Amino acid sequence: MKKLIIIRHAKSDQSFFGNDFERPLNERGKSDAPLMAKRLADKKFKIDALVSSPAIRAKKTAELFSETLKMPATGIIFISALYHASPEIFYEVVSGLPDELDIVAVFSHNPGISYFVNSLNTNTRIDNMPTCGIFGITAAITSWSGFSKAKKEFLFFDYPKNVF
Repeated sequence: MKKLIIIRHAKSDQSFFGNDFERPLNERGKSDAPLMAKRLADKKFKIDALVSSPAIRAKKTAELFSETLKMPATGIIFISALYHASPEIFYEVVSGLPDELDIVAVFSHNPGISYFVNSLNTNTRIDNMPTCGIFGITAAITSWSGFSKAKKEFLFFDYPKNVF
């Protein structure tokens, strides 16, 4: 059984006028990421790897999660294809993960991340993956290569404005 934790980057600075790839997090994003990492830590998953788009806002979100989860930031795997990836690219990336990893968190962007989450056939759909939203699933596989055809089950969905 494998677990995939899908995370949209935290809130970015919409007033930034440079290249979209270079867009940084805003102050809310910088505070939401550690908050959501703490909520994820409270679920007691031992995450084996963080995989991220290399775009600045996704990279910084992954680094803040890494810090809060007490994982080495140098261990984050950056995959260029996750920058504005389609669901097909997500499936390709996940299917190529090393099998020794059992629980993996993937950081990316909308709209692709919302489309991917809704393509997972978990009977749980979302209209829009909020910034710093986290969607967790299990997949009935021992090898990531079988991910696309695997039976998947919804674990949880959380986001910064979700108040318990």
